[in-house]
Amino acid sequence: MKTIRNTRFTILFTGLAAFMLMSCSKKVASTGGGGGGTVVTPPVTVKTDVNMWLTTPDQAQLLAKQNVSLLFNTITNSNTTINVDSTTTYQTIDGFGFALTGGSAQVINAMPATQNNALIKELFATDSTGINISYIRVTLGASDMSTAPFTYDDSSTPDVNLQNFSISMETDLIPVLKKIIALNPNIKILACPWSAPAWMKTNNNLSGGSLLPQYYSVYANYFVKYIQAMKAQGINIDAVTPQNEPLNAYNNPAMLEVDTAETNFIGNYLGPAFQTAGISTKIICYDHNCDHPEYPIYVLNDATANKYVDGSAFHLYAGDISALTPVHTAFPNKNIYFTEQATFSTGTFSGDLNWHVTNLIVGATRNWSRNVIEWNLASDPNYGPHTVGGCSTCQGAVTVSGSAFTRNVSYYIIAHASKFVKAGAIRIASDASTAFPNVAFQNPDGSKVLIVLNNSSNIASFNIQYKSKLVTSTLNGGAVATYTWK
Repeated sequence: MKTIRNTRFTILFTGLAAFMLMSCSKKVASTGGGGGGTVVTPPVTVKTDVNMWLTTPDQAQLLAKQNVSLLFNTITNSNTTINVDSTTTYQTIDGFGFALTGGSAQVINAMPATQNNALIKELFATDSTGINISYIRVTLGASDMSTAPFTYDDSSTPDVNLQNFSISMETDLIPVLKKIIALNPNIKILACPWSAPAWMKTNNNLSGGSLLPQYYSVYANYFVKYIQAMKAQGINIDAVTPQNEPLNAYNNPAMLEVDTAETNFIGNYLGPAFQTAGISTKIICYDHNCDHPEYPIYVLNDATANKYVDGSAFHLYAGDISALTPVHTAFPNKNIYFTEQATFSTGTFSGDLNWHVTNLIVGATRNWSRNVIEWNLASDPNYGPHTVGGCSTCQGAVTVSGSAFTRNVSYYIIAHASKFVKAGAIRIASDASTAFPNVAFQNPDGSKVLIVLNNSSNIASFNIQYKSKLVTSTLNGGAVATYTWK
């Protein structure tokens, strides 16, 4: 996994923001007769054209709506200007969210019912009370963030007819998914395996090894059975990838699947099996780091595989996020997805906020991704559950401890997009800026969303321009803000 360099930021507050905060919390002496003490002056909501939600690297503000007046006008100044142009459009957005690993589901499902329901509602409800996660990634069998490795057919001998196939061990994942779907029936779910059953592999082990060619057709039917079994539970799998991190055979579970093998598997087995079974679930290739874009290009260059492939998926533990654009350029009719990046216990809030917003929320979407998924929705205080050899420092978006939970940095990274950018939104043009990395969207209802990071360590002001009018905003060093307007 990629080591992320973190930078400490000097946190400053603007006079205006400080004044507004003090004004909203000021206590004044009671002047009425009959009672002593003080009363709290109710906050006065200022008039504004643009609403603003702020997270600062010192965590003084955490996705907090700001009571500031941001009015469009024609006054010019020398600030950096981000011009937002809704007449220039790019890709449709499917959503933002997290991986709901088996371990995530386990710690969430272990919470008392009241707290369990409240957490799921905060994360997934489509109303204004939560962060509106609209895309999740689940594991087809165990990942390294499960208590132990397993698949859905761990027979001791080859089971070519998959008579022992079962998802009955998903006693945590399926109940959590059902609650999520009840809140958001349209949520998109991507599923991917960490390994085929051991008896299908060259080393007869859930870690390492490759899929034996004689089991390609059996493994394709394994995917079919999974999608049908989940459908029977009321869970629609929108897309699958054939293998998580196909060039990483060293996790637990894990399986090596080189580009020639994945191309053959999709084109001659998985695609036809879906077609025969009448399954409309998308097939997305690759699902690994940005340092090998030639892998998905190889798959998509194959005419047989190409007709079954919806697009390609990426992680960013190695490489550069800009690698997504050449893949889009080579195959503009195929989609791009960003499906995993972890935050770690070794990181800092300020450093991770900066890096992930710059590279994922802004970087992935500006490079044609239809989604952004962070790795691991929930973990316990010891960064588990995980398998032996699995990630022992992967931090959940929330840490669950008994009936309580705390929100971590990836919660806010995703929430700055998921709460405001609705499924079906379209990315629209906005001026690129090194000082103020940003990305803009137009929701289906016509509302605009602009996400901006101050990439410096100093307080700085900038302009948002829309239809020839400007509004000026100020951000502390390292702060991120989401701006919305009609």
